[in-house]
Amino acid sequence: MPILLFTGPGGAGTTTLAAAAAVRAARAGRRAVLVTGQQPPSGAAGQPGLDVVRVDPQADLARFWAGRAAELTGAVPGLALPPATSVVPLPGTGELALLAAVGRVADTDTDVVVDAGPLAAAAALVALPGALRWWLDQALPTRVRVLAAVRTAAVRAGTLRRGAADVALGVVPELEALLDRQPLTDPGATAVWLVAPPRPAAVADLRRAATALAVHGQRPAGVLVRVLPGGGAGDWWAARLGEQEAALAALAGVAPVHPVPETASAPEDAGALAALLPDLPGPSAGPVPPAPERVEDGWRLTLPLPFAERADVALTRWEDELVVTAAGTRRSLRLDALLRRCVVTAGTLTAAGTDAARLEVGFAADPELWPADLLAAHAGDGGGHPGEERGTR
Repeated sequence: MPILLFTGPGGAGTTTLAAAAAVRAARAGRRAVLVTGQQPPSGAAGQPGLDVVRVDPQADLARFWAGRAAELTGAVPGLALPPATSVVPLPGTGELALLAAVGRVADTDTDVVVDAGPLAAAAALVALPGALRWWLDQALPTRVRVLAAVRTAAVRAGTLRRGAADVALGVVPELEALLDRQPLTDPGATAVWLVAPPRPAAVADLRRAATALAVHGQRPAGVLVRVLPGGGAGDWWAARLGEQEAALAALAGVAPVHPVPETASAPEDAGALAALLPDLPGPSAGPVPPAPERVEDGWRLTLPLPFAERADVALTRWEDELVVTAAGTRRSLRLDALLRRCVVTAGTLTAAGTDAARLEVGFAADPELWPADLLAAHAGDGGGHPGEERGTR
């Protein structure tokens, strides 16, 4: 199930170009699905081989609530719950509805094109699977899951009455199954395409988006830029084209630029949509997950954070997790067995503000967690001595 995810600043034409990519996939003889929260161009609905899934977060929430509310009132007599038409959506409901829609169309023979909306919403969508898994781990650690399994067995055997907790626990397997079908943070399965106008303001927006995506293991596959045609005359046109050329050069530093000619009117049919884009490359092998690298005084973990600035990056260690914050988003990375037995000795952002920016985290063996013979061997091979934990610098 290759996924093409489109996002860009508001008004950049993200929905139109996402629909164009879906139409091209269908015209190439592949089964395709366009998932969007916006009204897609009319031409997309008429393309054979293309299904359009329009996400309506409020309607999805109402359907979910209607089913769960009935279960809750059955499990808890006398409980008064509002009807589905009166439920107020929580922030993030839109991203969750889009994530669920992508999960429902998951199929190895389907090209999935996701219109993820504005840059902030797309970053939240990519972050959502990891965030949900983190909250599940906090709310239901292993010991709680064991107790929950025992309780579920007792309810099924009829020795325990079903209650509100059982209704809530019944949602967990569905959520975990949904998360198992989400490859949004895998560049080998999902290609993120940024859409932008050739304006200076778009450069800063897309650089910040690239940082936020990198926090969650993604990187832009390319930038689709709606460019003005040449041939105009006058000072205004010359100034506008000069601004466009400067923006194109700057955007090329974010990801490979693919110019898309601006049209005088919106595409009216599938053929006009398909003509907007060339064939875009799909997901490709991306950067491998960060792994510890042996260095003189211990180990180093390197996390690419293109365009990140020092003031915008924070690093903390909590138990067996390394928590990275940058560009307004946060990710918790579970450390492997080696680094769990180490202390953090340094966190350094190198090449800050450039596309080569990366966070380098130093680790040293924790003498309280390492067997004495291994610690001695570690010191003897040039590994040095355990250091004190410090923050990002």
